[in-house]
Amino acid sequence: MSRTPVRRRVAVVGTGAVVTASHLPALRAHADRTELVAAVDVDPGRLAAFRSEAGERVAGFTSAAAMLDAVRPDLVLIGTPPALHREQTVAALEAGAWVLCEKPLCLSLAEYDGIAAAEEASGAYASVIFQHRYGSGADRARALIRSGELGAPLVAHCQTTWYRDAAYYSVPWRGRWDTEGGGPTMGHGIHQYDLLLHLLGEWEEIRAMAARLVHDTEGEDVSTALVRFRDGALATVVNSVLSPDETSRIRVDCADATVELTHLYGHVDDDWRYTPAPHVPAGRAEAWRTPGRDVPSSHAAQLGALLDAYDAGVRPPGSGQEARGTLEFAAALYKAAFTGRPVRAGEIVPGDPFHAAMHGERSVRAFGEQV
Repeated sequence: MSRTPVRRRVAVVGTGAVVTASHLPALRAHADRTELVAAVDVDPGRLAAFRSEAGERVAGFTSAAAMLDAVRPDLVLIGTPPALHREQTVAALEAGAWVLCEKPLCLSLAEYDGIAAAEEASGAYASVIFQHRYGSGADRARALIRSGELGAPLVAHCQTTWYRDAAYYSVPWRGRWDTEGGGPTMGHGIHQYDLLLHLLGEWEEIRAMAARLVHDTEGEDVSTALVRFRDGALATVVNSVLSPDETSRIRVDCADATVELTHLYGHVDDDWRYTPAPHVPAGRAEAWRTPGRDVPSSHAAQLGALLDAYDAGVRPPGSGQEARGTLEFAAALYKAAFTGRPVRAGEIVPGDPFHAAMHGERSVRAFGEQV
């Protein structure tokens, strides 16, 4: 006899484009496991429009604190500007709710460690949206790489080459250290290099450069990095908002095959390509491509994984050390770019200025036109 799924009471904080376009469809995809009970937005007009689409039974609030006190949801989805994430996440945890928050979860490793302390005190968990880790294509690639089926990983490329114009950066919080945490290293490329870390595992050393070449922002508009992974693999990482021909790409050359993903804002199975080395038998290579159920990368896929963890009472994916590792990678890339020297995994600890802020608490003028 099958068990009736437990329906979790969900609230959303922020009702802008990302919540309407991504979180609301994800909730609808899991309507048997979730019930949207509340929405929060400081803009009454936007809140009313969201409730009209989501359903009038969804209670509306202009304060997250008031919502948490009145509703006591099981799960809070956060889709507000980045500078608000830490405070709203901690408040939800203290109210006993689990959290699924848009990236970045917070703006520094110091803030992340504060969230971890709130998790420990509450017993609830906070996950960050890295939806490109999810879906059947990413699951298959990770399993093949981690099992050694494709041979040892040797060389990798991670590319987020997008285009954003001046109008995009006219939104006041974008491109600033105190409100976004930086430029495309934090706000755009983080999805792809999170997936790269998911595929290849722990890294050891980063060397990097960053520059502000076009946009009138505090942070960079392009960054590049060379990365050495613990198993010896070498990788390049490019994060750009200066690229008219937009693409998102990961390529991993292993001893027995190349696996490559090319997409833009989300992937399906057909976006993954496997090329065997000449010495690999055809039958072995054919097994890599055996299709199963094609699950696209999406907020819905990640929400499903979180709900599974909630039902099992275990830490969800995209939280804890897993999520902290991606933020540490960003901090290390910035530190390497600012200081001009290699940065090793684990070296950014409390007392290091790059633990407190992605720009190392330096004057923004120190960034210059090139770092």
